[in-house]
Amino acid sequence: MKPLIALVIASALGACGAAPQRLPPDTPKITPIAPASVDPQAAFMAALRKHCGRAYAGKIITNTPEELNDPFANSALVMHVRECAENSVKIPFHVGNDHSRTWVISRSKAGLRLKHDHRHADGSLDVLTQYGGDTVELGAPTRQTFPVDAFSISLFEQQDRSISTTNIWAIEIVPGEYYRYELSRPNGRLFRVEFDLRRPVLNPPTPWGHPALPGDAAATD
Repeated sequence: MKPLIALVIASALGACGAAPQRLPPDTPKITPIAPASVDPQAAFMAALRKHCGRAYAGKIITNTPEELNDPFANSALVMHVRECAENSVKIPFHVGNDHSRTWVISRSKAGLRLKHDHRHADGSLDVLTQYGGDTVELGAPTRQTFPVDAFSISLFEQQDRSISTTNIWAIEIVPGEYYRYELSRPNGRLFRVEFDLRRPVLNPPTPWGHPALPGDAAATD
């Protein structure tokens, strides 16, 4: 065998058994890019639906400035991911024995919408109900923001709540960690309540004005 051919064959055989080449320790890591087809709003809704039927306890983590006669102070706070459809999720927010509040998050071709459904104990609608806002950007799978919409601005003005005409709501959900509801205003108002998704609690009673569902606790008030 000619020396040159033997050298080529030996090199090829050695390469077959060679260990993988190690990169220098200071080589930057390549972060995989999410496919363009990933829809952050679809992922956000899917994350909510994963908790359907479960309830979680919460606590206020930010309340600046504190409001007088705050209904959330010293009350048990429980959210219940109670009704889940393909394009909507209803989440009652129970404050002690007050079962008047339900967050309604829905999806359309235009984006996501957050509405606040407020009822009285007899099931009738509160004068301040169905207010909220729509997303103006795709957001992230873990956070969506809802600036106040025109309907809500008009409602707040009619009900002498002009302070709320600059509301911006946000909802965050980090699977396996927490769900967070946020209200902010440009004047410095910031309210956040956070629920621990690691520890489900007993389901609360049927929210006011909504049909009873299997799994709802019996009313105690």
